[in-house]
Amino acid sequence: MAATMTATETRPELAAIREHMIIGGQPYTEGETRLPVHDPATGDVIAHQVEAGPAQVDQAVCAARRAFESAAWRTMPPAGRERLLLALADRIEAEGEALARLETLNNGKLLGLSRMLEVGASAQWLRYMAGWATKITGDTLNLSIPFPPGVHYHAHTRAEPVGVVAAIVPWNFPLLMAVWKIAPAVAAGCTVVLKPAEETPLTAIRLAELALEVGFPPGVVNVLTGRGETTGAALVAHPGIDKIAFTGSTEVGKLIGHVAVDGMKRISLELGGKSPVLIMDDCPLEQAIRGAADAIFFNQGQVCTAGSRLFIQEGLYDRVLEGLVAVADGLRIGSGFDPDTQIGPMVSARHRQRVSEFIAAGKASGARLLTGGQDWDGPGYFVRPAVFDGAAPEAAIVREEIFGPVVVAARFRDEDQAVALANDTRFGLGASIWSNDLGRVHRLVPRIQAGTVWVNTHNMLDPSMPFGGYKQSGIGREHGSAVIGNYIETKSVCIAYPGAA
Repeated sequence: MAATMTATETRPELAAIREHMIIGGQPYTEGETRLPVHDPATGDVIAHQVEAGPAQVDQAVCAARRAFESAAWRTMPPAGRERLLLALADRIEAEGEALARLETLNNGKLLGLSRMLEVGASAQWLRYMAGWATKITGDTLNLSIPFPPGVHYHAHTRAEPVGVVAAIVPWNFPLLMAVWKIAPAVAAGCTVVLKPAEETPLTAIRLAELALEVGFPPGVVNVLTGRGETTGAALVAHPGIDKIAFTGSTEVGKLIGHVAVDGMKRISLELGGKSPVLIMDDCPLEQAIRGAADAIFFNQGQVCTAGSRLFIQEGLYDRVLEGLVAVADGLRIGSGFDPDTQIGPMVSARHRQRVSEFIAAGKASGARLLTGGQDWDGPGYFVRPAVFDGAAPEAAIVREEIFGPVVVAARFRDEDQAVALANDTRFGLGASIWSNDLGRVHRLVPRIQAGTVWVNTHNMLDPSMPFGGYKQSGIGREHGSAVIGNYIETKSVCIAYPGAA
């Protein structure tokens, strides 16, 4: 008689679940309550995670402060931090399949994306940022101070770590965005208290465990779990936090910004978007149609730079829209573990409800729903990809970030109207232009108010390429050399000495 397989044998990702926090290098299970963690593809509860209250927040911040001020961390040479980050990248790759499956279980995204982005890109970002640990420098300055007579001056600057960082990340790319915060902070010599989203805490906990296993000193990376309005609020308000690094909605970012100013904490904010996709009449047509679909349906539209406003030049409008609808109708919906799935679930029941309400509001406003938007008949938090046109400029589906697979199309006559439509938003995170006319591209790029403008592609990032927003899409930049400035203070040193006799 064949032995009955256990749940962890049939679903090995269940074995990677941790139901604790990491404070000062130790697992920590005390908290004010426990929150259910769900599998978005089924709605099943897969874990119960601790919610940290003020006492646990204080313990984590104090642990990070002790680590920051410890001789072991303060005197570690930059090459030591570089080696730790490189070792963590290697370990993430070694544990890659388990991490990818855990991410798909907790977030719902396609397993292929978890392997490529949550694991592969996380290792890539760690290795890139590891190199910066040994390349953070100051400057030698030539001063012109004329007095007192006979006194000369030497001056230089020192780049010093800002201190203890509160890193708060969203649920759409949980592991990757945790790395986006931790890697540059550690490269600069900071210590971190990470708070993942309440919906997706599982890979963040495992990341902290792997950091300890490769030699990170206890307290350098801590993980607190809980809701934003409780744990997150207590963390950003804690007087022991020197710097806040937040990725999330503009509304929450504004609240955090007020707290940061009150406490004079350093802050960087990567916030929401309502990114335009401009399809010009000289575009590579089939590439543009596929690109417009990928821009909005990638990761179920749960992307801050999702191309949710599609502007098509007259003459191509009907052909592009017809092609986009065909792509949307052909996408296979299902579990991220199914290799044939192309659209996975929303991250939570609450978020699915929010996206569904936007679709209903779009229909009620008079916009024409060309496909999608129907209620999902079955378990899990799924939304059928939706394509609208004919929406009024003031409609919520045009103005607000939906963060789901919902796109609104409109037509334009010429470059001036395309620019006006693209910039008619409070956001300015990303945009893309689809054209084969190099002169036109160079005319348009400077006029688009966005932190990243892609040409004949969309949603492509690299650790060397700065990323952030104009207008209400954020403050500061992630990635590249620009991100290091988020985690350092510049100290000027001025030395007086007597001139030659």
